[in-house]
Amino acid sequence: MINNKIMAVIHVVGIGLDGARGLTPAVRQRVEAATLLVGSDRHLSYFPDHPALRLVLNDFTHVFQQLKHYLDSPTPPQIVILTSGDPLFFGLGRLLLLAFPPDQLCFHPHLSAVQLGFSRIKVPWQDARLISAHGRSLSELTTALQSGAEKIAILTDPRHSPAAIAQLILGLNLSIPYDCWVCENLGGEAERVQKFSAQELLNAQFAPLNLVILLRTAVIAELDRSKLPLFGLPDTCFYSFPDRPGLITKRELRMLVLGELSLQPGQVIWDIGAGTGAVAIEIARLLPQSSIFAIEKTGLGQSLISKNCERLQVSNVSLVPGAAPQVLSALPDPDRIFIGGSGGQLQEILTICCDRLRPGGVVVLSLATLEHLALTLNCYRIWGWSTQVLQAQLSRAVEIRGSEPSNNSALTRLVPLNPVALVKAMPP
Repeated sequence: MINNKIMAVIHVVGIGLDGARGLTPAVRQRVEAATLLVGSDRHLSYFPDHPALRLVLNDFTHVFQQLKHYLDSPTPPQIVILTSGDPLFFGLGRLLLLAFPPDQLCFHPHLSAVQLGFSRIKVPWQDARLISAHGRSLSELTTALQSGAEKIAILTDPRHSPAAIAQLILGLNLSIPYDCWVCENLGGEAERVQKFSAQELLNAQFAPLNLVILLRTAVIAELDRSKLPLFGLPDTCFYSFPDRPGLITKRELRMLVLGELSLQPGQVIWDIGAGTGAVAIEIARLLPQSSIFAIEKTGLGQSLISKNCERLQVSNVSLVPGAAPQVLSALPDPDRIFIGGSGGQLQEILTICCDRLRPGGVVVLSLATLEHLALTLNCYRIWGWSTQVLQAQLSRAVEIRGSEPSNNSALTRLVPLNPVALVKAMPP
């Protein structure tokens, strides 16, 4: 027997803070034709005179069960669910698709808060990282910030407020800062869009309906050199790669590298794959009578090394443009070598360093992959060198908001840095 019953459809209508007047005529007619209107108190308030039966959307499980009951009735009602923005963008649509067959749902999206937010600040957003912190943790935002995402849009909630996001940004001690845009009540009469620094956001209060947009900036803070430590400079002291701001030897790792190098005054030191020059500059400030050669093959890296040397007023770092091992032949024999990057020529670099290192010298490598660690240890084993391996798996403490929206006390979470292996090698 063929079942000719037509499946009833639930129409899911996205709506903005401008209410019914923001809907297209066709969608508005669909809402007006509803005999069962479902939504939050706020969404239902946009249609105060609608004659349909109303169902407040609070307990999703209970409401979905009621909807299924209505749909199974001999004469199912014309159901319209009102929800914010685009139902399929971090919205109710995902939960509805888990509870109902796709053929039973019809979506009518409105502009999302992200679309409105980027249009207000006049920034293209096709390459933005889109993150919902609404009822979720900030772990995805932490990853995006550490990787230096250029544009990040965050849907907030009372717990993960703009202030909580600012607290995370400051706690991560990022090498490149972000401008923080807070967009309140987008599309409504009380709409307000403002730009802040993370520090300015810490104690600011905003309307409950807000979106945070973070834009990475190349602006770096002024440096008060009189307050700098002897070594262990904050990452924020250095100009970094604008497209890869995390590509810097972090402060904690630099201190370990300096210790492993067993530095002495008046030495010749090679920094191979110098990147931003952070390690070379730390050594230069600590040992002003030593000669440090920063070898870097990329044009942008070379520019950053020069700018960072000028910014931190070191004069004993010599920039060596070009790739190792090719450019090493023109340099004086080293007492110490740090290898932070090899450009795919690790074995060739190790061989040259083995031949050129002065008696009593030390080589330290920072390795991020197991393959390079195995290659390095195998080379030194063949050459009869002694090696020490230190796995650096460091985390930074970051303050976060309490687990409940009403709890404003700060808790502390450990956020890991990328793990690396430090190899210290010494000739027989």
